Amino acid sequence: MLDKVSTPVRKRTAKWLGAAAVAALIAGGSVGTGFIAPNTAHAELRSMSQPVQNVPSFADVIERVKPAVVAVKVKVQNVADRDDDWDGSGFSAPDLPPGHPLERFFRQFRDQFPGERFGRGPRQERPRKFGQALGSGFFISADGYVVTNNHVVDNASEVQVTMDDGKTLDAKVIGTDSKTDLALLKVEGNDFPYVRLAAQKARIGDWVVAIGNPFGLGGTVTAGIVSAQHRDIGAGPYDDFIQIDASVNKGNSGGPTFNLSGEVVGVNTAIFSPSGGNVGIAFAIPASTVDQVVTSLKEKGSVTRGFIGVQMQPVTKEIAEAIGLKEPKGALVAEAIKDGPAAKAGVRTGDTIIAVNGEPINEAKDLSRKVAQTAPGKSLSLTLWREGKERTVTLEVASQPKGV
Repeated sequence: MLDKVSTPVRKRTAKWLGAAAVAALIAGGSVGTGFIAPNTAHAELRSMSQPVQNVPSFADVIERVKPAVVAVKVKVQNVADRDDDWDGSGFSAPDLPPGHPLERFFRQFRDQFPGERFGRGPRQERPRKFGQALGSGFFISADGYVVTNNHVVDNASEVQVTMDDGKTLDAKVIGTDSKTDLALLKVEGNDFPYVRLAAQKARIGDWVVAIGNPFGLGGTVTAGIVSAQHRDIGAGPYDDFIQIDASVNKGNSGGPTFNLSGEVVGVNTAIFSPSGGNVGIAFAIPASTVDQVVTSLKEKGSVTRGFIGVQMQPVTKEIAEAIGLKEPKGALVAEAIKDGPAAKAGVRTGDTIIAVNGEPINEAKDLSRKVAQTAPGKSLSLTLWREGKERTVTLEVASQPKGV
């Protein structure tokens, strides 16, 4: 039962009368006695009863897209090998470095299995032989391809999806990508309702709708706005999350966030919370990243990323002043790996990469994302800052080695 808010009757009456008095004053009525003329009061009540205009309704878009959203149920074996942020529901926290500002909040995601709790520290062996995870997903094609999160299906022995009409189907894991926390599933069939990924990036302030399976409550719809872009929460090397304030909880992992055109702008993957529940800060993988990763998973079952062979560090204000840059920007090359594409092209330790193919690099992660998104074998033009001058080198991108 919801908690009741008890407000003394006298206070409520005083508040109402005060509002009425102000309304009468604006209308030119007398407020000296604290009362308003009957006809003025009736006009005020009639005004308040009029429907509010220009408030968006999400009903039409939800009616169109909701059938494409599924609940994902996963049976997991060998649970002892999983990270200790596994929460039993398909919603996990990223592995943050010690001292990270979000560490204490994401630590709340470490939930408990019945009868046992796991805290901080190294991974702990768990004697359980099986487990169950719940998450969300959505069809991206009529022939049964489903997108969800990697951490929902990680170590899965069996995967099932439950459609909006209650029908449950077996699913096969086609491929996963832990670095972006995405996975692609396949269900047998060829006439499924599906949704499309948005071609345009959502803007801060845009209305969005999240649909998913929080706490096993399938088909749950929440709404909010895009709160921020390009969030780095320490979840992986290519963090570029959309922040939304639509209510997202455990089990929403892998579910879609839609714009008002019914296009998927992001895949929900994490929340920021001191309690483990929704506080209005959730993170979604942008549709542009989803499109690239899912295309690769569908074609190859894995993701191939570009590699140029440099270790980078951020350019601080002090470093910028020392090397003659007007502002701290770019990626400082801490090491150009011997025989790597960058070293072969003439990139040296101490160079600062300030642009790729003419596009500015504001920080080191910008460079990581641009290189990773470039197909091996393609050429890249790097603009370097060296000894107070700009210079340009061209190199051929290699494939990222395993384990990098």
